[in-house]
Amino acid sequence: PSTPEVQKQKKAQKKSLAKKLTEEQIRPGTPEPVEGRVHVHVQTELYLEEISDRIIEVDGECQTDEFLDRPPTPLFIPAKTGKDVATQIEEGELFDFDIEVKPILEVLVGKTVEQALLEVMEEEELAQLWSHQRAFAELRNAEFAELQRLEEQDRRIREEKERRRLEHLEKLRKQKETAEKVAARAFAQRYLADLIPSVFNNLYDSGFFYDPIERDIETEFLPWLMSEVEETLQKKVLGRMMLDSLIRMVVEKRLDEFSHPPPPDQTEEPDATGEEDAAPQVSGEADAADQPVAETEETDQPVAEE
Repeated sequence: PSTPEVQKQKKAQKKSLAKKLTEEQIRPGTPEPVEGRVHVHVQTELYLEEISDRIIEVDGECQTDEFLDRPPTPLFIPAKTGKDVATQIEEGELFDFDIEVKPILEVLVGKTVEQALLEVMEEEELAQLWSHQRAFAELRNAEFAELQRLEEQDRRIREEKERRRLEHLEKLRKQKETAEKVAARAFAQRYLADLIPSVFNNLYDSGFFYDPIERDIETEFLPWLMSEVEETLQKKVLGRMMLDSLIRMVVEKRLDEFSHPPPPDQTEEPDATGEEDAAPQVSGEADAADQPVAETEETDQPVAEE
């Protein structure tokens, strides 16, 4: 086969391989098998083929002709069309330099002068533009400085306005706070006008405010007085008990003496002695009688309580 056909076949093979590679890359792969299972290759084509572990190999041979060196490419010479014709022109027949050069020189000189004039005019115009630019820059700088001054003035005015506004708000807040304080003070005074006397009255009734002399009498003098009175009453009760016991003993003794009369033989002697003894007994009785009377005068309570 010729060389162009071989190149076409190689290109076709490369295209098919590239197509297969792109299909393999695009085609999604099979996911990994789950635990306990294994993937097995299965034929899905129309014609079944025997699958074996060893690929069948066949040897083949082919003899080709040797390649010859390519000859050099000949030069391209286009084919002639028509006939060759020649014309003889003598010197001075078609062109005279002295005559023909004048318009060219005039044109060259005119163009040079015109170009020079244009360059001069351009330089002058550039100088005017630069002067205008400098004037415009100065004017722009002056306007920019004026703008900055106006902006700074505006900023100061706005700051002053904001400061005045804040001062006014602070003043209003202080006035409101002062009014609230005054109102609260007045309300507190009106509220406490009746509260303080009632509180003091309650405290006085509860015993927080007291007369020191009265408190001293209640806490010191009255307990001492009661203890002294109780001690005195105990002494009086003890004296009365002793007196009652003595009276009881005398009465029992006399009752015992009167209950046993003396014998008849000694009636006369004992009478004299009895008279003699009667006097001291009478005097003793009188003394004993005087004592109870005195004691009864000193006591304040009745005999029933004794």
